[in-house]
Amino acid sequence: MFSLTVRDHIMVAHSFTGEVFGPAQKLHGATFVVDATFSRAELDADNIVVDIGLATAELGAVLGDLNYRNLDEVEEFAGTNTSTEFLAKVIADRLADRVQKGSLGDGARGLAEISVTLRESHVAWASYRRAL
Repeated sequence: MFSLTVRDHIMVAHSFTGEVFGPAQKLHGATFVVDATFSRAELDADNIVVDIGLATAELGAVLGDLNYRNLDEVEEFAGTNTSTEFLAKVIADRLADRVQKGSLGDGARGLAEISVTLRESHVAWASYRRAL
């Protein structure tokens, strides 16, 4: 399996509901380093996994919808704990939608999988992997 990873970051504010979150139940900020990995069994006709420029641009566009936002105020997330794991899935699903719409080029239609990792710090991160 071949893969290509592009990286960006987001800064958000949010709070959580539930004792398990301790002090994070209060409004707080989070900065995530975001890695999006695109995978396929065979390279495309150009011998690439996906166009790195398009992958970078589309990841940036997906993150732009979340960046510098209080996620508690985003209607789509109302009543949801926007955990690191949850956000990894949101980003992966939005990238998958863009692949299916052709935003990453025709060659990207041969992708098998997308994995998104959000790194909260150098010691903690979460990932979500989905098939295409």
